[in-house]
Amino acid sequence: MDVGFIGLGVMGQPMALNLARAGSRPLVWNRTSGRCAPVRAAGGEVAASAAEVFRRCGTVFLMLADEAAVDAVLGRGGPEFAARVAGRTVVHMGTTSAEYSSGLQDDVRAAGGRYVEAPVSGSRVPAERGELVGMLAGDEDAVVAVRPLLAPMCRETFGCGAVPGALLMKFSVNLFLITLVTGLAEAFHFADRHGLDQRLLRDVLDAGPMASAVSRVKGPKLLERDFTVQAAAADVLKNNRLIAEAARAADLASPLLDLCHVLFEETVARGHGAEDMVAVLHALEARTASAVVLPPPPAPGPR
Repeated sequence: MDVGFIGLGVMGQPMALNLARAGSRPLVWNRTSGRCAPVRAAGGEVAASAAEVFRRCGTVFLMLADEAAVDAVLGRGGPEFAARVAGRTVVHMGTTSAEYSSGLQDDVRAAGGRYVEAPVSGSRVPAERGELVGMLAGDEDAVVAVRPLLAPMCRETFGCGAVPGALLMKFSVNLFLITLVTGLAEAFHFADRHGLDQRLLRDVLDAGPMASAVSRVKGPKLLERDFTVQAAAADVLKNNRLIAEAARAADLASPLLDLCHVLFEETVARGHGAEDMVAVLHALEARTASAVVLPPPPAPGPR
């Protein structure tokens, strides 16, 4: 068994399924074992533990929720860490801070393993279709070896140089995505409060120069108030925080991102963290409902 995959969440499960359907027969493990059943049915194999995945596989993909989950799976900080990663390629596909990824690379290398940073752009639907966009960073030989393994999961992959170049590239992409979807939600909210036909708004957007794959997916969700998750608001908030931290570390201004950060905090605080990121609409509606109506500006005086 050469390929292991750990972490079968909203993104990880369809990614592992695509590996299995392509004939890679991945050995998978997930903390919630029920998530493994579809991958087994598609031709994969289920491990009894994360340790078994590392014992049997030369390349292990990690699609995990956060830094603590990655450390736990790797046994980082304990005696089992070196035994798990030595002689293996660890492919970190989740979203963590750039500093964390750099430190993890150092530790994997020191233990005799190879490390590839491989975050992806896209949400649940592109993951299901094998149409994610992969960004790769790490040692050139390791990146070259991993790239073909990503073909069942990614429509295209891009080399981003040394770690943490791939994560910083994903942060750049996600900054645009977060502000784009927040702006789209505000546009639908604006149209709604002015009594406009939101279906007409969708059609005008789709016909015009602002149309994109994102607007064509998120626009109908806003129109139907469909908050079923593709990219969870809580995950967007986490991404927003990581991007903001990277901006601060580089002394960058990020005013649009900072406002989105506040709006997604409000969205999550209102109990919508497990819903799709278009649930930021709830925060906008709440602000409108509680807004103080300002008096009209004074009439201009005589000239």
